[in-house]
Amino acid sequence: MTNPTTSMATPATTIGVRLRGALPVERWEATGFPGRWVGGTAMVLGPLLMLTGALLRAGFHFFFPDQLAAYERHPTLMTAAYGLFAAGNLLLWPAVAVLAARIGARSAGWGLWGGVLVMFGLFARAFHAGADHLAFQLVRSQGAGPATEAVSAGYGAFHVFATLNLAVLAGWIVLALGAWRTGVLGPVRAAALGLTAALPLGVLKGTTPLSLVALAGLCAALVPLGLALLCEAPRPSRAVVLRWVPLALVTLVLMTLLGQAG
Repeated sequence: MTNPTTSMATPATTIGVRLRGALPVERWEATGFPGRWVGGTAMVLGPLLMLTGALLRAGFHFFFPDQLAAYERHPTLMTAAYGLFAAGNLLLWPAVAVLAARIGARSAGWGLWGGVLVMFGLFARAFHAGADHLAFQLVRSQGAGPATEAVSAGYGAFHVFATLNLAVLAGWIVLALGAWRTGVLGPVRAAALGLTAALPLGVLKGTTPLSLVALAGLCAALVPLGLALLCEAPRPSRAVVLRWVPLALVTLVLMTLLGQAG
């Protein structure tokens, strides 16, 4: 007599084996979560997207009344600028996770506190991005004048994420010191990473010369490291890449459509 348990488990096991063969995932031992492919890609794209967003809004004064007025005159440009900056900030979390893991493999304390502080700071910037989006929608519905009055009335209001402002600034310095002390980054690139602490924070903050210096430092520190991670052996075959890339793109499109549907 056939064992029903065995007959039901075999197809499931076969499907799992086939999926792992078609879409292999590299083990995490070397880099930790989320792995070198996600982390390396994020190291390359995250800083570049943030720098691109900052450059797009560089022609307008950085304080919020001018940013709202700029959105009223150039909504597409400002939407792209803030969207790219926010997307780059989002992509920094896997980049920071992998960098902190590499530091932590040699010095647990530096990796832990540098990674934790920077990650909390990224959450704070994500909150600011949400407030930016709401303010721009007020411009669309009511105009720049009323939107400016609304933002001004609540600009200093307390919110939980305000407690993370110090993490936004100090986290990059701690992470840079850890990267330098452990040899994960050389002194020049570690100093460049520390420059990210100079990036202005808060709601509707535009671009200043200091912003561009900070983001250029972030690019100089993370982009070469990300490329090095992606070029390390072993590398996936072309067939695996051609399966993973369309799947990732389709997933991103579906997530976007579902998100717009509410």
